[in-house]
Amino acid sequence: MTTRRLYLARHGAADAFGRLTDIGRRQAGLLGERLAGVPVDAVWHSPLPRAEASAHELARHLPDVPVTEAAELVDHVPYVPGAAETPRSWAGFFDGYDETEAASGQRLAEALVARFAKVPDPTPQGTGPDVNEVLVTHAYPIAWLVRHALDAPPCRWLGLNSANTALTVIEYRSGLPPTIVMFNDMSHLPADLRWTGFPEGIRP
Repeated sequence: MTTRRLYLARHGAADAFGRLTDIGRRQAGLLGERLAGVPVDAVWHSPLPRAEASAHELARHLPDVPVTEAAELVDHVPYVPGAAETPRSWAGFFDGYDETEAASGQRLAEALVARFAKVPDPTPQGTGPDVNEVLVTHAYPIAWLVRHALDAPPCRWLGLNSANTALTVIEYRSGLPPTIVMFNDMSHLPADLRWTGFPEGIRP
């Protein structure tokens, strides 16, 4: 049975211009230390600078692992729900999204799933080895992949937030539904580096 494991991480803390901060670099480095014990085959990152910088920072702890941009990992709204699907607290969030923008975001979300959310294709010799990949991305793509793994309604990506460099792991195995191994795990971060990326009021 072939297994694909996606180690999903939101980029490190960034400033208002989308550049990785010193805190973000520390977070990414600690995530890299945690992943150093995993047989990582590839690190993929969003085209945005904060994700690219995070990927290269954590990859310092993963010698000889290729680090590559993947357009599907860019920050985007994966699905704009209709009025009947939208929770009251999100009612104004989608104001200004036109049909073209919504359709573009949904196509990108579908491409993300098609590329990463599956068991690796078999080799000519048959079933291939397990694959372990790190995806450095943003909160919304992570939420979409979690929603997809749970086979939840499209609107259920709403409210699934991830802290900076928190780790989410999803397994894809032949003939079985996806498994959420962990979600938003920050055990590699000291207390003062946890929960960045979340509103202040809900940090425990």
